[in-house]
Amino acid sequence: MDQLSNTVERSGASARVEHLDRVIIRFAGDSGDGMQLTGDRFTSASALFGNDLATLPDFPAEIRAPAGTLAGVSAFQVHISDHDITTPGDAPNVLVAMNPAALQNELGRLEAGGTVIVNEDAFDERNLAKAGYAANPLTDGSLEGYKVYEVPMTSLTQRSVESLGVKPRDAERSKNFFALGLVSWMYTRPVDDTIAWIEQRFSAKPQVAAANLAAFKAGHAFGETAELFDHPYEVDPAPLPAGTYTNINGNTALAWGLIAASQLSDLPLFLGSYPITPASDILHELSKHKRFGVRTLQAEDEIAGIGAAIGAAYGGHLAVTTTSGPGMALKAEAMGLAVSLELPLLVIDIQRGGPSTGLPTKTEAADLLMAFYGRHGESPLPILASHSPSSCFFVAIEAARIAIKYRTPVILLSDGYLANGTEPWRLPDVADLPDISTTFATAPNHTNDKGEEVFWPYLRDDDTLARAWALPGTPGLMHRIGGLEKEDGSGNVSYDSANHERMVQLRAEKVARIADDIPEAVVEGDVDGAELLVVGWGSTWGSIDAGANRVRARGHKIARVHLTHLNPFPRNLGDLLRRYPKLLVPEMNLGQLSRLLRAEYLVDARSVTKVRGVPFTASELEQAILDTLGGLR
Repeated sequence: MDQLSNTVERSGASARVEHLDRVIIRFAGDSGDGMQLTGDRFTSASALFGNDLATLPDFPAEIRAPAGTLAGVSAFQVHISDHDITTPGDAPNVLVAMNPAALQNELGRLEAGGTVIVNEDAFDERNLAKAGYAANPLTDGSLEGYKVYEVPMTSLTQRSVESLGVKPRDAERSKNFFALGLVSWMYTRPVDDTIAWIEQRFSAKPQVAAANLAAFKAGHAFGETAELFDHPYEVDPAPLPAGTYTNINGNTALAWGLIAASQLSDLPLFLGSYPITPASDILHELSKHKRFGVRTLQAEDEIAGIGAAIGAAYGGHLAVTTTSGPGMALKAEAMGLAVSLELPLLVIDIQRGGPSTGLPTKTEAADLLMAFYGRHGESPLPILASHSPSSCFFVAIEAARIAIKYRTPVILLSDGYLANGTEPWRLPDVADLPDISTTFATAPNHTNDKGEEVFWPYLRDDDTLARAWALPGTPGLMHRIGGLEKEDGSGNVSYDSANHERMVQLRAEKVARIADDIPEAVVEGDVDGAELLVVGWGSTWGSIDAGANRVRARGHKIARVHLTHLNPFPRNLGDLLRRYPKLLVPEMNLGQLSRLLRAEYLVDARSVTKVRGVPFTASELEQAILDTLGGLR
């Protein structure tokens, strides 16, 4: 480790280093080539270096797609910069392609004249045929518009581990670390932490650790000595606010937010969940934190998961169930039960492409209307949405606050892009987090006709309309809950039509009153005199921000507002929407928020939509904004 560190220091002193303000690199190979691991480690090294960054992991739909085929390509895109960024970048500047399929599948994303680094050992006749090439692109002139570096990664990796006694087949598995070492040299990434990580990650298999470490060092040395490359590059650290940072993805941030909410509310956390892509990592992360009183249940199916969570809520827990779109459909009846019971419950939907099984590993945000209306009867729920990986932490706390305070299930929407994407996150000061503590009923709250002190579970708070929450077994507070309609106050089963209408209206009014307890919508950009207001929700935030800023740089006045609270909407939203001559609503669906805004506020909200399993790029939204502005002239 010391020898490699010294080598890097000497090369940095002698070689010319070209400074860049940003770079977008895309690693691509077979799903078994370790591209996600390679991209993640390059990202971590960049975060430690102090760059701002954003990532876009791109998984194949099949766990083990046929090797060497287009369907099996796994990619990881990382955008690092010396300034604030909000997207993983439009077009990569550099593509690292580990085989012909990766080159065929990903080359179209690369910027014109971009850099291609290929594992030339993989470009044999068999792999070329699998990727659909009639001729070798490395020799037929089809890559003349790019700067191409052909590197025999497989054979160099095998050579680097020969002395370790590693079999050639096993040695080949370390070629992703060769690529990581090469690109780490090329962009002057710190190496000590990566070396320490390799040693720790593979400590249970010393030979594997040694092989990966040898391959990493060989790749780094190749970059320095091969004379293929003119010089290394460096992206300087970004001027981020002072504080303690970690590199975090949305699912981890959400899990940590749930733990924080548990501590802030002084309620034990319970998760009832069934594994489903891309939500499973929340279950995995929470299961590590039993020391915080977290209880996790991997249920036999989606319905059992939410059923257990409802039982935990009845027992006084901060109850959570996590899923994706297909699981939301299965949980719908139980969500209706939770509405009727009026118990705190967080239903977290990490959205993916649909319908049905759809695109399990691709992102989409098309569950908004299901969140609004996907239950039996009149059953409104508060709905919130995260907008960035780190925002998942704070939105989880806010969702818990609303659920506890108003005694209602709450839906929290994230998506696959946020779940797996990463960014630097400054750890918050615990003292700045809100107090969301609650109290349980401890004494009877009603005198019946016989003059007896009894407990009525559906007596409500005058302001919030939240019903009393009594723990089972509390002396004198015996009560019954269930799915049949309740009598207002007493909670007895009631078939009275007037009572049913009253209860429906009370539950709806309770959700509506939340509008007075959430922040007003805030317009950013050109608040006054803007030609257009861009309205967003969810993971479109970063692309909207970047696209709108590009249009503003052209001299246009553009305003934007991004919604975290979707039901109820912020109380000032209608006035804001009517203030601007044009409204544009980018969505990762076919226009679901646009429909809601038109219905609620009678405004002409134009949609720009995308359902391709990948996020909007900033350039796509830049063009959409310019097209909309053209209609003003």
